[in-house]
Amino acid sequence: MNLTLKVWRQRDAQDEGHFVTYPAHDISEDMSFLEMLDVVNEGLITKGEEPIAFDSDCREGICGTCSLVINGRAHGGQRATTACQLHMRHFSDGQTITIEPWRARPFPVVRDLIVDRGAFDRVIQSGGYISASTGGTPDANTLPVGKPTADMAMDAAQCIGCGACVAACKNASAMLFVAAKVSHLGMLPQGAVEKDARVLSMVRAMDEEGFGNCTVTGACEAVCPKEIGLDFISRLNRDYLSAVAKSTC
Repeated sequence: MNLTLKVWRQRDAQDEGHFVTYPAHDISEDMSFLEMLDVVNEGLITKGEEPIAFDSDCREGICGTCSLVINGRAHGGQRATTACQLHMRHFSDGQTITIEPWRARPFPVVRDLIVDRGAFDRVIQSGGYISASTGGTPDANTLPVGKPTADMAMDAAQCIGCGACVAACKNASAMLFVAAKVSHLGMLPQGAVEKDARVLSMVRAMDEEGFGNCTVTGACEAVCPKEIGLDFISRLNRDYLSAVAKSTC
């Protein structure tokens, strides 16, 4: 198939940036979206032009670095699919595809389609870990965890920190990301010891990074490649209010 790409090009965070149109010829429908960009970049390099900068690593939907807004939808809008897993068969011959980076103040553009998601790292550093002594790995088996709780914790732990929830939210809220990270630790006995301190620290860090408030539009849930649900945001709100109440007693 032959396509027309409108790609956001931006030299650095200070550059205003603009869209540039590129042709993409002889694209196989079996290619992934990133493989298609590789082909376009090979053509640009052959012509002596600067290739399009974009992030990728695992290309298996695990690392979360393939952060692209494709035709206005984070990761392209296919259910439970990252941009690296999006195949060209979802597009039509002759179609024009618009490709942009995440649009959120806490995620400044580094170059072209690459954004700095260091804000997520700093939120995690504020409390997304277990520092209490829990013994060795075999000791974990001595702590019984009900299957519903274990399943829910694992659902939350699937979050890959891609930032699609922020990019899709009109307020650039990181609540779904923070909710997943708080929940998957706080629901298990190993993480319960620091549950209150964790949620207070991570919510404070989220606010300090400049992420917006959640108004429960559901846009985050709709684009999450791991299908993390809004119920985790409800759980985060309950945990936060409980922690605040305890800290003021």
